[in-house]
Amino acid sequence: MGTLPRTARYAAHTLLAALALTGCSSSAPPFAAGSTAGSTAGSTNPSSPAPPSPVQVCTSLVSYWAKETLMGTKWSGLDWEQKGLSNDQYAIHEDAVAAGRTEERTAGRDKALELIDRFVAQRCADEGGAMRSSENWRPPT
Repeated sequence: MGTLPRTARYAAHTLLAALALTGCSSSAPPFAAGSTAGSTAGSTNPSSPAPPSPVQVCTSLVSYWAKETLMGTKWSGLDWEQKGLSNDQYAIHEDAVAAGRTEERTAGRDKALELIDRFVAQRCADEGGAMRSSENWRPPT
C-alpha cells in the first residue's frame, strides 16, 4: 500500500485548500461587513447562509495566492492547478503579482498587499469570477 501517488496528494491538498478558502464549513465567518451575501429577503434563519458567488470565490482564492506569491511563502511555488485556479484566474494572479511587486518597490509590502486585494477584486468582478476553463485546453480564437 504505502503513500498516495504525488498527483493524488496534490489533488487532495488542492481540494482542502479550496474548501478552506471558499468557506465550506458551518463555522465560517460572515462575508465582509456591509455585504448582503448570506442573507435573503424575509429569511430569519441565520444558520443557512447563501453560498459564495463566483466573484467572491475568485477574489478570495486569487488574492490569497497572489499575496502568498508576493511574500514568497512555503506554498507559493505551487502551480496554478495545485492552487485550484482556472486559466483565467491564473492570468489575474500573474497580473496581480506583477502589480504588487511594482507597488512593493515604491511603497512597501503593506501597500502592495492592499493593492493586490483591490486589483483582484476588480478583475474578478469584471470577469464574473473568471471560472472558465480549468483545463489546459483553450477554445480557438
